[in-house]
Amino acid sequence: MIIYNITTKVDFSIHNNWLTWMKEEHIPAVMQTGMFLSNRLCRLINPVDGDGFTYAIQYFAKDINKIKSYKNDFAPGLNKQHQNLFGDKAVSFKTLLKVVA
Repeated sequence: MIIYNITTKVDFSIHNNWLTWMKEEHIPAVMQTGMFLSNRLCRLINPVDGDGFTYAIQYFAKDINKIKSYKNDFAPGLNKQHQNLFGDKAVSFKTLLKVVA
């Protein structure tokens, strides 16, 4: 199993709108692609600094090919929507993790 992890720093000024949008629109849209088996939305307990909250959204895929398909076929449009709505108030970086135990 592969985890597609997206860590996002969310500015306090947009936090509530961002979180609602993620739960009600973005995460469901990602799941509707059929590339992932499940997901998990986590918030870091201690923010790195006082500007906002940091979240990790984890999407669980059967294999790396599902991740590649998602990144090629679906991610560009979904990422553009996120950027258009929140700009530099929600900054993300992505990592891939392999479940080993």
